[in-house]
Amino acid sequence: MEKELKITVKWSGEEYHITDIEENDTVLILKEKIQKLTGVRPDRQKLLNLKLKGKPAQDCDVISNLDLKPGFKLMMMGSREEDIAEVSQAPENMPDVINDFEIEEEEVEIEKAEIYLAKIQKRIETYKVQELNPLREGKKLLVLDIDYTLFDHRSVAESGIELMRPYLHEFLTSAYKNYDIVIWSATSMKWINEKMKLLGVSNHTDYKIAFHLDSLAMISVHTPKYGVVDVKPLGIIWGKYKQFSAKNTIMFDDIRRNFIMNPQSGLRIRAFRQAHLNRHKDRELLKLAKYLDSIASLDDFQVLNHRKWEEFRSKKSRSSKRSNTDEPQTHEA
Repeated sequence: MEKELKITVKWSGEEYHITDIEENDTVLILKEKIQKLTGVRPDRQKLLNLKLKGKPAQDCDVISNLDLKPGFKLMMMGSREEDIAEVSQAPENMPDVINDFEIEEEEVEIEKAEIYLAKIQKRIETYKVQELNPLREGKKLLVLDIDYTLFDHRSVAESGIELMRPYLHEFLTSAYKNYDIVIWSATSMKWINEKMKLLGVSNHTDYKIAFHLDSLAMISVHTPKYGVVDVKPLGIIWGKYKQFSAKNTIMFDDIRRNFIMNPQSGLRIRAFRQAHLNRHKDRELLKLAKYLDSIASLDDFQVLNHRKWEEFRSKKSRSSKRSNTDEPQTHEA
């Protein structure tokens, strides 16, 4: 008698449960069942972590050969036909998406609260960092979010590359000259690894990622105005790697609250959404690569106001033309 398996499919921010797949069914049968739940045709589906002997599973492969663990969660990318047909048209009356709040002066004090410092210390002691590539002496630190910073994980697309923010590899290649790079996402390590592979970041020849941090490295804090929120305190990295501090660290995230513990070290990047409409005109990473390069020679990033990074770039450019020097004018930041 064939054994029935339970598989959870994560797609477009939702989870779909398949409870009637059997061991001797093929991957194609699984895809057909996914289609019934999501409307995505089998030939449009990209099943990111469904593998056989380290390689992507093929439609003819039998489920029993994939050695799926109980409670297996499958990450899928793919679009419905009706969505693909609409990607060239901008939605009408689309409201601006607001998924953040401004950091109030009273909330900056959270950075100094003893209860949160204790949480950070606990993460320093218990969170295990798996280094992917060795840290380099004398480099500064760049910490990057993934979703809506490097990757639009919800828009329609026929392939993952279409959801990648434009100039991602050029940006990382440029940044790597002066910065060790860390990826920190508010999701599980499994999905971080899959997304980095999908985007071609994991094994790129022109740059290396030092390590990944996931949601388990985050802590919860209570803000007077917005209640409990999860944040990414850079103190966890600084506690583990003494060569880094507020003097030489910068974090990019599309959500300001993620760096509420270290507001002076955070730069809020414009969110990359609706990739199908914006991937041909988004130049944010090219501009930020120039900003990172222009501040790399500074001894202390704490003299900077990252909220005015675009103003800094333009002023620095004008100043460079006048003085024929590449030294940043920190008092104008």
